Amino acid sequence: MPVTVRPVEPRDIPAIQQLYACPKAQAGTLQMPLPSLTMWEKRLNNIPDDIYCLVAEEDGEIVGQLGFEANHKGRRRHVGQFGMAVHDDHIGKGVASALLTAMIDLADNWLNLRRIELTVYSDNEAAIALYQKFGFRQEGVAVDYAFRNGKYVDALFMARLNTQ
Repeated sequence: MPVTVRPVEPRDIPAIQQLYACPKAQAGTLQMPLPSLTMWEKRLNNIPDDIYCLVAEEDGEIVGQLGFEANHKGRRRHVGQFGMAVHDDHIGKGVASALLTAMIDLADNWLNLRRIELTVYSDNEAAIALYQKFGFRQEGVAVDYAFRNGKYVDALFMARLNTQ
């Protein structure tokens, strides 16, 4: 059955908590180990208007999540940024591509954004290759960006421009 992308609903929160508890999803994001259901309920029950929270679903199971923020401040109104994760058991099955396709459509065709930004760990080669496939280009490196599994890791700043 194909992956479908839709807005998050309150009933999705336990599955999102479990998704971010997966070792690979956790290692690829800034999420902390042992995420509490209460934290995710607070975060997802009060989503501001300029933040779009999407889930990828397959056979009724949440297999990915993407949060996208459209900047609303002055001279950066043309910019959006996002973060996402895919359930460890569904990596490489098109989930991230489905989420990115939906997010880029929203940014380009509905929000009229010119620029989408992201940060990705420099050792996440699969994610970097995927982002490049969708038109994102590296713009910089943040040395010792985050502390993960007992050591500091670098991150890349990447962006995609809609020049239409």
